[in-house]
Amino acid sequence: MESKISRRNWFKSTAALSAGFVASTSLFDQLRASPMSRAEVAFMNPAGPGKTRLGSNENPYGPSAKAREAVMQILSEGNRYPFAAIGELKSILAKKEGVTVDHIHVGAGSSDLLCQTATAFGLEGGRMASGFPTFPLLMNYAQVFNAVWDKVDMNEKLEYNYEALAAAVKNDTKLVFICNPNNPTGTLVDWHKVRSFCEEVSKKVPVYSDEAYLEFLEPSLQSSMVELVKKDMNVIVSRTFSKIYGLAGLRLGYLVAKPDLIKKISTYSGDFPYSQTAIAAAKASLGDEEFMAMVRQKNNSARKVLTDYLDQHNVLYGKTLTNFVFFPAAKEGKTILSKMEERGYIMRIWDYQHKEWCRVSIGTEDEMKGFVKAFADFIS
Repeated sequence: MESKISRRNWFKSTAALSAGFVASTSLFDQLRASPMSRAEVAFMNPAGPGKTRLGSNENPYGPSAKAREAVMQILSEGNRYPFAAIGELKSILAKKEGVTVDHIHVGAGSSDLLCQTATAFGLEGGRMASGFPTFPLLMNYAQVFNAVWDKVDMNEKLEYNYEALAAAVKNDTKLVFICNPNNPTGTLVDWHKVRSFCEEVSKKVPVYSDEAYLEFLEPSLQSSMVELVKKDMNVIVSRTFSKIYGLAGLRLGYLVAKPDLIKKISTYSGDFPYSQTAIAAAKASLGDEEFMAMVRQKNNSARKVLTDYLDQHNVLYGKTLTNFVFFPAAKEGKTILSKMEERGYIMRIWDYQHKEWCRVSIGTEDEMKGFVKAFADFIS
């Protein structure tokens, strides 16, 4: 009976959200994919045509040729529901991860899965714990259901502080969220430390490991917490096709977890939140090592343009291995957003420790050269 009541309450809550979404600016801000800083709330100027988008950690090179071809070929199936296609994709993902199909849950990007997980664990209140700043959607969505978000600041290197996060787990903590490499700082914590954390904390409370940017690491550094799922631990791993695969606009992601956790989370999914085109593109992208290597190489070269500028000017930043860089704002955030947009560049401003920080996504090398020149001219 309790599960039925919880699900009914969830429907009521989501209906209320839909009804009040436009009217409530604070709720809109709360449920954005990233938190809106004070500067962004004041600026509120959406990206127009002709702007270089360096604010959403998008891959400027994708989708791959294989994914594009797969989308073209599947268009003739656009009149059919993807019953068989999603089953086939789950089987492929299960084989890739070394688990059974019952360990896999697919959604419309990792954002969809984060919201489902937030509902599953936040519906009855309680607490969510994570590092801060980090990708906040799960915790923000859980707060809609009156969950409390316990935030643990990064360490001095802008890395997740796993010792402090473990100490922040309380008796009523429902879920712990980690992100490695972390968004927005881009920093990576050694997988041995992360694994030890997950092994110990998951004995008390489920741990959600967001691995959206794992493929931006060189293959030798790509260590997933899926290995703990295989050991039947209370760890939930999320992966996405939005980042290195370049499928952000097609929306597909997946979870790997114990079957009982998959069942708990999937209770709050829609029937078909994914499309034939997204499934086809994802299937074609998996295992395309040549494309991923190309993206990593180009991303590293383009990122170096920005980090070289920051090094030359002695600016602290997270030692990023991803497709974005996080560093302190040298001027008022609202002014930075406005002036950089005037010069044709969209970026982000984050609030952290009573300061404003820039988060700049990495575009092509030419785009980053243009950005650095425009940024340097404005800051000087």
